[in-house]
Amino acid sequence: MQITQHEAEALAPFQWLKKPAVDGPPAQRDPKVVERVSEMLSTVERKGLDAVRAYAEELDGWSGDLEIGAEELKKSGDALPPDVRTALEMGYERTHRFASAQREHLTDFEIELAPGVKGGQRYVPVTRVGAYLPAGRFPLLASAFMTVGVAKAAGVPTVLACTPPSGEHGAHPAVLYGAYLSQADRVFAVGGVQALGALAFGLLGEAPVDMLVGAGNAFVTEAKRQLFGRVGIDLLAGPSEVAVIADDTADPAWVAADLLGQAEHGPNSPAALITTSEELGHKVIAEVDRQLETLTTREIAGAAWRDYGSVIVVRNADEAVAVADVIGPEHLEIQTEDDDFYLQNLTNYGSLFIGPWSTVAYSDKGIAGTNHVLPTGKTSRYNAGLSVSRFLKPLTYQRAAKEGTAALAPAVERISAFEGLAAHGATATLRIDRIGRRSEAFDSVPAALRDQL
Repeated sequence: MQITQHEAEALAPFQWLKKPAVDGPPAQRDPKVVERVSEMLSTVERKGLDAVRAYAEELDGWSGDLEIGAEELKKSGDALPPDVRTALEMGYERTHRFASAQREHLTDFEIELAPGVKGGQRYVPVTRVGAYLPAGRFPLLASAFMTVGVAKAAGVPTVLACTPPSGEHGAHPAVLYGAYLSQADRVFAVGGVQALGALAFGLLGEAPVDMLVGAGNAFVTEAKRQLFGRVGIDLLAGPSEVAVIADDTADPAWVAADLLGQAEHGPNSPAALITTSEELGHKVIAEVDRQLETLTTREIAGAAWRDYGSVIVVRNADEAVAVADVIGPEHLEIQTEDDDFYLQNLTNYGSLFIGPWSTVAYSDKGIAGTNHVLPTGKTSRYNAGLSVSRFLKPLTYQRAAKEGTAALAPAVERISAFEGLAAHGATATLRIDRIGRRSEAFDSVPAALRDQL
């Protein structure tokens, strides 16, 4: 999410009130991680479930059953405080409702391209999905809603979930309850690289999955990278990111809190303020320092702000948009006098939070309904967050009738002859000869289109 020297030269002049202390991207591929993941995946593929169990005991201290029974899954909510259980149920319901609305707006269609020639498209879900539900130092309780639940809303028939066991206690009950609410078909207490390998290689009493989704640490991300091609993936997520665009109408305390709210994800999580007010920028810097004094996660959030935090002052809203589109943050908040201007003009972000009353945490916890699996590391330039569309294949089809042959075959003959692909041309020639050639057959481009050309 940092601005390179080349990018800075292409932007209008701006002022740094705070630059990141670390020069370079926060997430780079560690050769040791790459080597370790490659070794583990190779071992899991060769030795199968024995290797999965061995890694579970070595890395997670777990030697119990790998699969969470249906009854245990159903009762997992009983172990939670009632208010937490209610909040999770609320998060699932809203995330499911938003995903269902997305699915309803992806519609099949068929269009007649010429008399007797039709083309169409159907949205067909992938068959099998494997979802990784992280449960490390900070278990992300809404992860199942975003992966398992959204896949189910898309119509995926089979969704398997894996979550790391925790020593002698098995999987985290809140994570399990999220998986239960999200209608996971089967849930396994398997973590890390071995979980993704087991899903991709079909070692959990099921066929291999078609797609892997879900966030994780550097090892999980690298495993997804190495397995991509064998299976599909959602995206390769790096450290969580946040940027806030704010002007002099914003509350410095709220802006600072929202920056720290994402910085506490990890010591390499970038947080940036882009502002048209130098005064606000100074106030936010001071407010971050003040809030860090009492923040229980200050060792994490403080390190992230020190090393990857930035405050940039621009002259106007257009320049704020330009800077934001260059850094392409995962989460982007807008706290300005004219929020709609930014909604209409910004193009590169994972998800947008409009107005001071919209904070990223609402989405992180699943309560706002939108997905929190989002692109990082400037990949929002060409990628979007996880949604039902990622689980759906827009499959096209063609329906040509006998009477449509004249609108198809002559042009295919000419193009094939020009390319030198005789067999292609022959498939068209056989059909046009069967119905007989007509002199007007090739003149089928609409007059309006000819005028445009």
